[in-house]
Amino acid sequence: YLKKLPLPETIGGFARLTVSEWLRLLPLLGILALLGYLTIRPFLPKKKKQRDSLINLKIQKENPKVVNEIDIEDLNSANVCYCRCWRSKTVSRTELK
Repeated sequence: YLKKLPLPETIGGFARLTVSEWLRLLPLLGILALLGYLTIRPFLPKKKKQRDSLINLKIQKENPKVVNEIDIEDLNSANVCYCRCWRSKTVSRTELK
């Protein structure tokens, strides 16, 4: 297989290859690219997945746990829900009925 491949003797020879010769080289070039990627993959920087899984990105980051106390007497209604995702632009208060 390798003897039949149209490998030029110089780097400039690649520019003179025809389309059919490039198509014959594609499987070899694909395998070499895959082997090269698998060789350098352990040395590539790891992606940080923890940043994507965090919900609270900016509220009281110095505290390990964000807790707010609210006096029930301060509420206008007996049934109130609060959104605690911290991603809302406003504080959401929804009355349950």
